[in-house]
Amino acid sequence: MNVNPAIFKAYDIRGKVGVELTPEVAERVGRAMAQWLPTAGPVAVGRDMRPDSGELAEAAIAGLLASGRDAIDIGEVTSDMIYFAVGEEKLAGGIMITASHNPGEYNGIKLCAEEAKPMSLEGGLGAVRDLVIANSFKDASKAGKRNSRKITDAWVEHALSFIDPGMLTPLRIAVDAGNGMAGAVFPTLEKHVPWHITELYFQLDGTFPNHEANPMKFETLAELIKTIRKNNLDGGVAFDGDGDRAFIVDETGEVLSGGVMSALLADYFLQKFPESHIVYDARNSHTVPEIIRAANGKPTISRVGHSLIKQKMREVDAPFGGEASGHFYFRDNWYADSGLIAAVIGLYVATLSGKRLSYLRKQYSHYHVIPETNFDVDDKQAAIQRIKDAFSSEKQDELDGISIFLPDDSWFNVRPSNTESILRLNAEAKSLEQLEQLVAKVTSIIQKAD
Repeated sequence: MNVNPAIFKAYDIRGKVGVELTPEVAERVGRAMAQWLPTAGPVAVGRDMRPDSGELAEAAIAGLLASGRDAIDIGEVTSDMIYFAVGEEKLAGGIMITASHNPGEYNGIKLCAEEAKPMSLEGGLGAVRDLVIANSFKDASKAGKRNSRKITDAWVEHALSFIDPGMLTPLRIAVDAGNGMAGAVFPTLEKHVPWHITELYFQLDGTFPNHEANPMKFETLAELIKTIRKNNLDGGVAFDGDGDRAFIVDETGEVLSGGVMSALLADYFLQKFPESHIVYDARNSHTVPEIIRAANGKPTISRVGHSLIKQKMREVDAPFGGEASGHFYFRDNWYADSGLIAAVIGLYVATLSGKRLSYLRKQYSHYHVIPETNFDVDDKQAAIQRIKDAFSSEKQDELDGISIFLPDDSWFNVRPSNTESILRLNAEAKSLEQLEQLVAKVTSIIQKAD
């Protein structure tokens, strides 16, 4: 069979089930990982709750075994649990079958190497792609062995190690698992915390019958917000489909954005590790470096993308890194991201402060901000050049796309998609009027005909 190389994205594999991503492709990925991984030892394989994820996981395991690698089947887990398994057990790598928040007709595969190190097209994933497409694998002299392991209890214990559970106080919160994998894991956490939980959509269902499991789209939080307001709860948490992202919602129904959480978590880790580097991505809120400086930390900017942020964190030994997209990374979690750890710390900070979540949201929000906005553009570079020319007298930075910094402290970033004819706009300003004017100006420049 021919494999569509386009399913190999910058950081993972994504494709339509049965058309682009089949058991044969998954088996080849298992064989390719077995051959490419530079470290000897077993490979962990996990999966989400999508209807075909079990079949794809079995195929990946078969590929590992056929190529002489031992496989450890950790069953249905969140994506952050595959990183935990690889790091904690000192495994050679991990394979996670998931398409995260994508619709049910899609599935995907996330890969990592030893110590949960990320694999990107430039760092291993491209080599795996080439092996899969060539379908030319070395024969193993001896087949690998298969083992099964349940890690949920150990994972929850690890997540709680980032706080002092004895300091927690009762909270009344709603948790929306979006029919995703968090619904299988969060009940284990509930046994260890003094919180009264209203569970929403904890039933595992990879067809996502209630709403898309993508809390980055705030419209998917409607039922969670309604539940919080109706029952006068202290707040809520929403997870994405594979559980590696979580957004906290305050008692008024307002979301603590990726920028707010990045700032809050940065402050928390600087109290634990004074004067440390904290990494944040180029599109993140400028509140983040301001909070880092105020806490005597070292703000360290990175290009967008989990492999780039993890690499930068390793370089500067940062205890924490935050992305505007809601991915949060922790040095003591093998530099990997976790929705559960982020949510636990966020609610813990609220406990220690004695403040409501809305107070913390305002404390860590210095700017008015737009959600990331996408524009379909035929010639991305031409549009970026128009922006550079229009703001030629202002401070500019080209670390990731183009960032423009204005004298009134407003700023914006326009970044091209790696795979689509899309430009992504992020913008902030001190006032809503400034923000609206800035966004209108930049939008007109982007949409101007060549």
